[in-house]
Amino acid sequence: MATKRSKRYAVAAKLVDAKRLYPLGEAIKVIKSMPVAKHDQSLMIAFALTVDPKQSDQMVRGTAALPHGSGKKIRVLVFAKGKAADDAKAAGAEHVGFEDMIKKCSEGFQDFDVAVATPEAMQEVRKLGKVLGPRGLMPNPKTGTVTDDTARAVRECKAGRVEFKVDKAANLHVLVGKVSFAEELLVENSRTVIDAVYKARPASAKGAYVARAVISATHTPGVRLDLGEFARK
Repeated sequence: MATKRSKRYAVAAKLVDAKRLYPLGEAIKVIKSMPVAKHDQSLMIAFALTVDPKQSDQMVRGTAALPHGSGKKIRVLVFAKGKAADDAKAAGAEHVGFEDMIKKCSEGFQDFDVAVATPEAMQEVRKLGKVLGPRGLMPNPKTGTVTDDTARAVRECKAGRVEFKVDKAANLHVLVGKVSFAEELLVENSRTVIDAVYKARPASAKGAYVARAVISATHTPGVRLDLGEFARK
């Protein structure tokens, strides 16, 4: 059964040439020209990669520090004790603890967006793999969320650091900001994300790495991106 689209979506779709690849700046301009929604929509870039996620040496994962933030309030949970816990609280982490937080998460607590842990705490936090893993919340050294410098990790997460990880279908979806952001800010955030995705290319990946990239807001049609300049770097 076909999905019923709103009148606003239908108007927005007429502004996009589905067969064309748009330069980044022009694509963002098109999206910002679409009818305004009742709420401030998030802007995302979806990447279709050519890697095989089933191969451990072709896993794509990383972070991007958005220069102008994500526009989203990030709630951080930190697994730590002692000074690392105190530092995390001082930096603004919403939830900090060790045994108590592990127990709370094991019982289904999910009121957070990012989890950070000290290397010492990870021995126990790993036991939460079945709880945190499916939601992409397991702390990982590659994303800077396993560290003794908990204060820095909390500040970076709250300032606009976004994480990305390829899914089973070799796709990535990364937040780049809010539609209300000025065009130039969205362009800079988007360039940062695209650069980070290309830098995360596995050495074993052959040929074209990004098969397709589309930028869209929460309730808008997608606009296909021309990433030629990034692929040539």
